[in-house]
Amino acid sequence: MPATHPRLNARFNPLIEQLSLPPVPAVAAWGRAYDKALGPLIDLSQAVPGYPAHPDMLRLLGEAASSKAYTGYGPIEGETVLRTAYASHVAEVYGAALGETNIHITSGCNQAFVCAAMTVAGPGSTILMTEPFYFNHETTLAMMGIGTAFVPCSAENGFLPDLVSLEAAITDGVKALALVSPNNPTGAIYPASLLEAIFRLCQEKGIWLILDETYRDFLPQAGSRAHSLFSQSGWEETLISLYSFSKSFCIPGHRLGAITAGEEAIGQIAKIMDNLQICAPRAAQAAVAEALPLLTAWREENRQEIGRRAEALKTVLRSVSGWKLDAIGAYFAFVRHPFPGRGSAEVAEQLAKRAGISCIPGVYFGQGQDGYLRFAFANADVETIGLLEERLRNFSLS
Repeated sequence: MPATHPRLNARFNPLIEQLSLPPVPAVAAWGRAYDKALGPLIDLSQAVPGYPAHPDMLRLLGEAASSKAYTGYGPIEGETVLRTAYASHVAEVYGAALGETNIHITSGCNQAFVCAAMTVAGPGSTILMTEPFYFNHETTLAMMGIGTAFVPCSAENGFLPDLVSLEAAITDGVKALALVSPNNPTGAIYPASLLEAIFRLCQEKGIWLILDETYRDFLPQAGSRAHSLFSQSGWEETLISLYSFSKSFCIPGHRLGAITAGEEAIGQIAKIMDNLQICAPRAAQAAVAEALPLLTAWREENRQEIGRRAEALKTVLRSVSGWKLDAIGAYFAFVRHPFPGRGSAEVAEQLAKRAGISCIPGVYFGQGQDGYLRFAFANADVETIGLLEERLRNFSLS
């Protein structure tokens, strides 16, 4: 018999091999190729807060990190002190009765999505998403063998899905609908009435609603309630809400996120988390538990600052011909570039290398998005955003 080739069984997982390399490092490489002829690089690529963490946040992190109390394993669901504090915070934000048992702490919101998706769907089943989509959600599902189906969202409708299209897309095998609001990449903010109608549709169809609310602290109006879903009867059997502490507290490197769900779902998520990481970073949990009430006023100041940055970007894009702002909100603007027939990756690469503006090409967010670029404007202050005007006006691909 012919000998078996020694490497036939030593192949990569095809579900991973088929994925593209992460887009953010590729975009960063384009920025490094810029010669600074027009001034410093304006980085509008990754969604990071463009201001430092509060000194008290850094102090609390240092104290907790140097404490022996947090060097061992912690509770899988998260530190009781943070689960309790965050449950109280979420209950206040949404005007709903929520407690510690409704909270699971994760290592960032991407991990929260992994846990939520694995809890409700398995290989061969499908999770419905809107398009444009957040690329990490799509690749997460692909690498787990979970299928994806998409509901296109148009600029004409503010990149919001319509209920008729959503209902038509909920076919056999669809286990959940995953939404992001405020949206990444478009910035679109889903009205409370739309979210509530979508929730009822999910209830009627017997599927889960996974709602990523990473950017909810940057809504345009102070104290505005994003939705009333936690007050709906039977919400525990339909809703899983995701959150990140990275943006509000300026600590993305400490990787801390949270899931709010029914107690039964939290129990299922704990099974997954025990195999992924056992527990989220403990020192960061202890620090954020104290910072949550302590830094309320500071977080509100930052919300207002992000609003000023959004207004500055609107002013810039109104002043340059060809560039069209189709959506903006929270951290993101979805901008139509003025080069029809040219791919968004080509435009973004040349924009970084020649004009010193780093952003994410629309092609990474789904089919039909090649005419767009995502500007993560929260990463630049108002003065820096003002510098975009001259660079965009003078930029050309010729």
